[in-house]
Amino acid sequence: MRDQYVFPERGELVASKITAALAEGKYNDVKTPAELASQLSAAASAVTHDKHLNVVSMGAPPPEGKPREMPSAEAGVTRADKLAGGVGYIEVVGFPELSFSKRVLDTAMSALSGSRSLIIDVRRNGGGDPEAVAYLVSFLIPPDRPINDIVSRTAKTTNLTRQSFRSVRTPVSFLKVPVYVLTSGDTFSGGEEFAYDVQALKRATLIGETTGGGANPVGPVDIGHGITALIPFGRAENPITKKNWEGVGVRPDVPVPANLALGAALTRAGLKPVAEIASASTERVFGPRTNPLPGSEAALRNLLAAIASGRTIQGIVVPQFASAVEAVLPRFRAELASLGALQSANFNKPDALGGDEYKLTFANGRRKMALVVRDDGKIVIASSLAPLSPGD
Repeated sequence: MRDQYVFPERGELVASKITAALAEGKYNDVKTPAELASQLSAAASAVTHDKHLNVVSMGAPPPEGKPREMPSAEAGVTRADKLAGGVGYIEVVGFPELSFSKRVLDTAMSALSGSRSLIIDVRRNGGGDPEAVAYLVSFLIPPDRPINDIVSRTAKTTNLTRQSFRSVRTPVSFLKVPVYVLTSGDTFSGGEEFAYDVQALKRATLIGETTGGGANPVGPVDIGHGITALIPFGRAENPITKKNWEGVGVRPDVPVPANLALGAALTRAGLKPVAEIASASTERVFGPRTNPLPGSEAALRNLLAAIASGRTIQGIVVPQFASAVEAVLPRFRAELASLGALQSANFNKPDALGGDEYKLTFANGRRKMALVVRDDGKIVIASSLAPLSPGD
């Protein structure tokens, strides 16, 4: 916190509070990493009220209650539809890095070319890459317009750097098309940035609920024992308002409950209001893939075989990802040993980054794993082995 939190004074307050609590023995009765992570999160949040700041444990139990089911999506896009009257609709639930998401955004938005009005649904959007956010905004405005800045703290100093995001050319343009953006209280981080940006640019009408209120991008810090601190290193600053939505959210132009937002947008577009997009769609023009990308299964099998046998992973994964894999090799290898021989790998769905998720059957259990593969067959990034979800 002292070295990296975007607001040094608050970072110092959090660090001093935790250090004092440690000296007073307030953590002496902590029994698990998950319990410690929870207490550290509470201590930090009490000072900063920063919704991005969090401390998590790999061994933490799942949250109480029924987990929110994530929609099937490819690189953050669940679907794009043509509606009656030349209305286009697209739902974007996340913003993976632009290198992963550009192809999908181009495909989905191009399929809506010629729309007389456009509905962009970010009610379930939890955030992502500012560059990808700026790219989606670029479909709505001329090139080379300022969209958003990220002001970041240089670690272990009070120096700040600024990264500016501007609009770029896109395959199709909706420059003169009326745009409606649907929001909810679950819209967060990069999803909020998209709504804030287009509102500041006066390029869309926001319909729905005030968003979650998180504007500070984070980076992971490993603090040992399976505990990771997610510490905001920067803050968003809109070039028009010189502000952001931290702690207050983005307020819609037309406030309605989230479940009525689509109907309100359809009414404004001259259509009959409905609650679900499937009822209004005349043609679904984009949906997540139902087949894997070429080479992904072979790359996955190669990686698992190399880890299980102790062979080098060099040449299987890109150099930038190799160190991350090597850091967890002992645990990964032990888990594979307990699972036994791999019997089958079946494509499940595109993962959140636009790669492929597989269901894996081993001699002693089943798991799922996702990966993104380059055209040359090398793995750019991959997940750990995870238990299958109830719907898998």
